[in-house]
Amino acid sequence: MSGDADRPQVKHDACEALFGTVLAVQANFYFVKLDSTSPLPRSTLLCTRRSRLKKLGQRVMVGDRVQIEEPDWQGDRGAIAAVLPRRSELDRPPVANADQILLVFALAEPALDSHQLSRFLIKAESTDLSVCLCLSKSDLVSAAEQSHWQQRLQQWNYDSIFISVYQPCGLEALFQQLRDRVTIVSGPSGVGKSSLINALIPQANLRVGDVSGKLARGRHTTRHVELFELPTGGLLADTPGFNQPELDCPPEALADYFPEIRQRLMAASCQFSDCLHRDEPGCVVRGNWERYEIYLLLLEEAIARQDSLDRTRDQETTLKLKSSRDGRATYEPKLELKKYRRQSRRSQQQELLVLQRDEAIGMEETEGKREAGIDE
Repeated sequence: MSGDADRPQVKHDACEALFGTVLAVQANFYFVKLDSTSPLPRSTLLCTRRSRLKKLGQRVMVGDRVQIEEPDWQGDRGAIAAVLPRRSELDRPPVANADQILLVFALAEPALDSHQLSRFLIKAESTDLSVCLCLSKSDLVSAAEQSHWQQRLQQWNYDSIFISVYQPCGLEALFQQLRDRVTIVSGPSGVGKSSLINALIPQANLRVGDVSGKLARGRHTTRHVELFELPTGGLLADTPGFNQPELDCPPEALADYFPEIRQRLMAASCQFSDCLHRDEPGCVVRGNWERYEIYLLLLEEAIARQDSLDRTRDQETTLKLKSSRDGRATYEPKLELKKYRRQSRRSQQQELLVLQRDEAIGMEETEGKREAGIDE
């Protein structure tokens, strides 16, 4: 992924800058893989971030293309002087310049759940990156079960790669999908993400956890985001696993993350432009397709979340949050207090002069009326 095409034309009088890709971030240190054109004999460099970048609020993420000025490195260390423009950026997980997401799910142990899979697919679709679906532990299910899931996923408009790291099978097709790309590996805990990376990149040597027999869930083994180099070219970003991704999209955007809905809307249009595809008349999405019920459930969740956010915004404008002694949070009306400011001596003197002038004018008018014989 790195090369002369990504290198900006920077001129230096005394020395040439170094360029590389951030492979890992731990505390305030950054492990950078140097470009193949680097004059240094080593391929990686442990770096810190220049204070100037910190003052500017420039965040350095895994996957960032960075510039390291040659005078900054001594021995095996250096300092990142600049971050090159990003072509993509994700906050959760924090990865820059990714090309695609490899969503890994297990066919068994734990069993594949269509609702959980849909939540992960929606989260992946919301990133605007390409989505590649990989189903692991294919050696634990029959060929009929594999064919069943393959047909179901094709109805969802997803192609899938079936793999097993123990037989092994499907790894060659996966290598082709990952070649020369930066790929984020994501999925629930316990589906074999770390085992898969160890099979693709033996030198990664990631810790592998067992699936809990009581909860039928995997245990988290990955604690931070890190990039690993593929022997066929490309980088894999291993990310911490989680079992329930947060649905944080607005209700009107949810339909964009279902390929089935996008396909229907390309063929025809709903009667109303703000159709949520529930019970609106003239809706072309509503119908008998497998994930429609899942869409309705997630839509209700998105609407409830949006209503909660709206109420919170209203409360923040008129109410204040107060915690009681028992730890419960309550809202109380905000008091509109007037701000009193002490009057300056100069203002006091000016007001006094105005009063004295008005009083003198009033006395002169009264005296004039008396001389003219006019009674008040």
